[in-house]
Amino acid sequence: MSIQRIQPSKRFSEVVIHNNTAYFAGQVPEKTVKQNAYEQTKEVLSLIDKLLAEIGSEKSKILTTQIFLADMADYAQLNQAWDEWVDSQNPPSRATVEAKLADPDWKVEIVIIAAV
Repeated sequence: MSIQRIQPSKRFSEVVIHNNTAYFAGQVPEKTVKQNAYEQTKEVLSLIDKLLAEIGSEKSKILTTQIFLADMADYAQLNQAWDEWVDSQNPPSRATVEAKLADPDWKVEIVIIAAV
């Protein structure tokens, strides 16, 4: 049984791969923390794209997505960025919930599971 850890740190790995399935850590904005939910979501989705490429996968292989919003008032902005990004021919299952995030400047955190 092989387990591969991508970008591990002492606390967590950005991605863990087991049985051709990739489990992502929550992806959060790094550069757009002072911007709106649309901009933060676009950045987070870009970070997901980079990690998918690093493991040899792509967004059409995303199986499920969990989205955490600091404020459901940002749901429309999230969906605008999501709809521009998602592979509409292969959309994953998705849940979106309101949650208090670890950094008060974060408006969105996204977790995915993808096939490799």
